[in-house]
Amino acid sequence: MKNAGLVLEGGGMRGLYTSGVLDFFMEKGLYFPYVIGVSAGACNALSYISRQPGRSHDININYANDPRYINYTNLLKGKGLFNMEFAFNDIPDHLIPFDYRAFEEASERLVIPATDCNTGKAVYFEKDKCKSIYTAAKASSSLPFVSKMVSLEGYQLLDGGIADPIPIVKSLKDGNTFNVVVLTRHKGYRKSPSVLQKLAKTTYMKNKELAEAICNRYKVYNDTLDYIEKLERENKVLVFRPRKSVEIDRVERDVEKLKNLYWEGYHDAKREFDHLEGPRASC
Repeated sequence: MKNAGLVLEGGGMRGLYTSGVLDFFMEKGLYFPYVIGVSAGACNALSYISRQPGRSHDININYANDPRYINYTNLLKGKGLFNMEFAFNDIPDHLIPFDYRAFEEASERLVIPATDCNTGKAVYFEKDKCKSIYTAAKASSSLPFVSKMVSLEGYQLLDGGIADPIPIVKSLKDGNTFNVVVLTRHKGYRKSPSVLQKLAKTTYMKNKELAEAICNRYKVYNDTLDYIEKLERENKVLVFRPRKSVEIDRVERDVEKLKNLYWEGYHDAKREFDHLEGPRASC
């Protein structure tokens, strides 16, 4: 399956939908040669490339209510809402082990976007070409306002979803003529201007380009969705997305809601899997 890309949107806990899709792909032995994921999409991509079905599901289900993972008290203390050391060290190294060896030996290309806090532009980190793809995933998952900037290769970085929320254009530029795109919002969804625009400008006074990118994110996001829907009409992409509005917060703690979203993604992938046969054969 040459020249085929897998593009994964973020969305925090809404990424359970993506986990379900990817777990079905893994059950069928379907691995795309090129994977690009943002924020929660990047985290899903790690377990996909390491060939560990169920891992992303277990992390989010088992630790959705664990104060070591998400802690509002820590946010008030200036430590950030998410405990990144717990998420990117304790969990993969001890609690739900990540198969580093399988990941490193995998042949798939993995690209992870993060946002450069000095320019407000996307920086793309690639497995086997950057100092630490794991740090890149951490940076891509570091939400503005509630996370600290992450340092990597001379950059100060935050959430990749600010600058490139659904990196279909990057995948196309990298030569992928057919793409499967996994979204975490229903068809027709569009973002409104952020109510946090003033907060962005005050919080990131020293990073004006970053603040501007945060304020304009809704435009970039909506334009990207318009483009994806155009490609979809032209049969140049296959899109997986929830069938109805996702009533789940980015930091959702209702485990039953999360499980239901996971199984929705799994069954959608199962239902649409045969539609991949034609594109797979022609790629």
